[in-house]
Amino acid sequence: MQFLNRETNINFLAMRPYAVVLSALMIIVSIFSITTRGLNFGIDFTGGTMIELGYPQAANLDEIRSTLANGGFEDASVQNFGSIREVLIRLPVIESENMAEISNQVVALLQSAESQPIDLRRVEFVGPQVGEELTEQGGLAMLYALFGILIYVALRFEYRFAFGSIIALVHDVVITVGIFSLLQLEFDLTVLAAILAVIGYSLNDTIVVFDRIRETFLKLRKGGPEEVVNVALNNTLSRTLMTSMTTLLVVLSLLFFGGEVIHAFAIALMIGVLIGTYSSIYVASAAILAMGVSKADLLPPQKEEDENANPDGSQV
Repeated sequence: MQFLNRETNINFLAMRPYAVVLSALMIIVSIFSITTRGLNFGIDFTGGTMIELGYPQAANLDEIRSTLANGGFEDASVQNFGSIREVLIRLPVIESENMAEISNQVVALLQSAESQPIDLRRVEFVGPQVGEELTEQGGLAMLYALFGILIYVALRFEYRFAFGSIIALVHDVVITVGIFSLLQLEFDLTVLAAILAVIGYSLNDTIVVFDRIRETFLKLRKGGPEEVVNVALNNTLSRTLMTSMTTLLVVLSLLFFGGEVIHAFAIALMIGVLIGTYSSIYVASAAILAMGVSKADLLPPQKEEDENANPDGSQV
């Protein structure tokens, strides 16, 4: 299915110097923000208590936040969970207090401000040790994914393509995490899952582009590497736009209609899809050109001819 009605002839690589500068600036800003401001880790990583409550009518989140603040819980996070009558409250770890008793205090405090009974659905506590383990395991999961991708692409294509794909993936992950650091958006396990999904999405897009580049190298007898890559990028442009736009429609639906619980997840996916589409065109392709890929690197190895063989193929 073609998204564009006619064949395009866009000189993508003419913008390569500007793309390199833009990517370098985004990565520098992202790394600077991550190292100086850090990430706003959620309870999944820092530890704390999650309390799910059910109200008989639509819950007023502003009033709940005000009640908790007046009761000494200024750091509490309040959001809807599932419906407008269900509320999820997140409390950070208070080392000097028993978290089980704190959850009872929170429920009693909110009940005192309501005339009708509040239904306590569940209480979950995540200790700091568990949060530290989740942080370590989450980082290792991303490293293992990148290492596996490096091996797969190197075996399927060529080592330059493998390094090009890894450069693009690191580019996407660093910028996505950097935006979360800049905006101080909550970084929890759902965001980590979104980043892993972005790695898969970006890799899939990059593999399609690389596959077309390899085919175009073998098909076009004339033309330099930059011209061949431009032709391949134009051939995959329709597919890239179609995939990105349909994915963004789903992500935007989650962002606007999915509720606050998956708000950060949807934002991470949206950023990742946009950055991943950009990187598959400019970062991955520019990387393999910078490493000097050529048609000779992609040709299958020729079989050595038998010296004893006759021209008709028979043996002497």
